[in-house]
Amino acid sequence: QGQVRVRQHVNPLCSKYQRQLVLPDNYVQHQFAEPANPFHVDVGVAKGRFCLEMAQNHPEQNFIGIEIREPLVDQANRWRDQLGLRNLDFVYCNANVNLDDLLAALPDQALNTVSVQFPDPHFKMRHRKRRTVTHELVEIVAKHIHRQHGRVFVQSDVLEVAEEMRALFASNPRFALTHAQGVWLEQNPMSASTERERATFAKGEPVYRALFSVCAPNSGLRFHGADADK
Repeated sequence: QGQVRVRQHVNPLCSKYQRQLVLPDNYVQHQFAEPANPFHVDVGVAKGRFCLEMAQNHPEQNFIGIEIREPLVDQANRWRDQLGLRNLDFVYCNANVNLDDLLAALPDQALNTVSVQFPDPHFKMRHRKRRTVTHELVEIVAKHIHRQHGRVFVQSDVLEVAEEMRALFASNPRFALTHAQGVWLEQNPMSASTERERATFAKGEPVYRALFSVCAPNSGLRFHGADADK
């Protein structure tokens, strides 16, 4: 497979990761065989195997995986090309700097799904400002996601990180949990799983998941029912 070795952790606040995202002209039309199909953006793809599997499982959707470690992006795009996938692209960028520009390049109302899976926990208190999901990132997703069919999926094997991601999305009036407050989603709603998820289960450890849908503007809809996965 020609896998590359990279540092497991990087500092997204480092100056080298603050660059402006430059996409080719007509990026979507050039990169995707069916640019009118809905998009799923996965934030922090690592080696990209989740997106590679999802793109094969769902040819009716387009997938974009973003990753801050450039060698992993280059490797994932090589694997994509070997598989001949025209509904997938991996983009080297910093989600906390470039996500707005990337999503703005998509057709209006094309973004159906955003996932953030097992982001770097940055355990040390002084490093928590490096975490991927922030109020600003949630606002960007809320601005671009489909107003009726949008959904956001987050998961982590670190309870504190999962609770923080869930709280940040739940605090935005555009998003509503699809399951009861205080209950984690038992099953992964996606048709593929990440390498980290499989490794976590192999060790017999838990994964904490939450799934959000988009509320209609001014609907005030929030989930308070008991119909949830337990």
